[in-house]
Amino acid sequence: MNPYIDTSDNNLKEVAARLNTLLADEYVLYSKTHKAHGSIRGKNFNELHKFFENQYEALRKIINDTAERVHALGHYEQGSLKEFLKVARLNEENESSSDEHFIIQKLLEDHEAVIRSIGKDINIIADDYEDLGTALFTTGIMEHHEKMA
Repeated sequence: MNPYIDTSDNNLKEVAARLNTLLADEYVLYSKTHKAHGSIRGKNFNELHKFFENQYEALRKIINDTAERVHALGHYEQGSLKEFLKVARLNEENESSSDEHFIIQKLLEDHEAVIRSIGKDINIIADDYEDLGTALFTTGIMEHHEKMA
């Protein structure tokens, strides 16, 4: 059953594709943040361990909400890591480090990249695809990333 949203089916398909790309980025960032949680060492271990746990839990909620938004548009979210890595704008890291400054800098760069990507998508979703609901939804996600950064 398709939802009643005052936009065309083709526009909803395009919006769902953009949300699936965002979902892929969120999974990559979730994975990297979870890895940071387990890799951190040093004098700030306790604070950073808890900090990264809070961050990946917040990302898990964003992932769930984004998947639900794709469903609300009458489409299916991507679900495999292979699919995610095909469309993700973020890169998977091959480097391992327990240096807190390096880890934090890399995660900050990823949050900033997601913020920039969402900022571009918001206008396209609202103006080109005429889906103000999803534009507002993605604005909320951008605000979460701004706080997390």
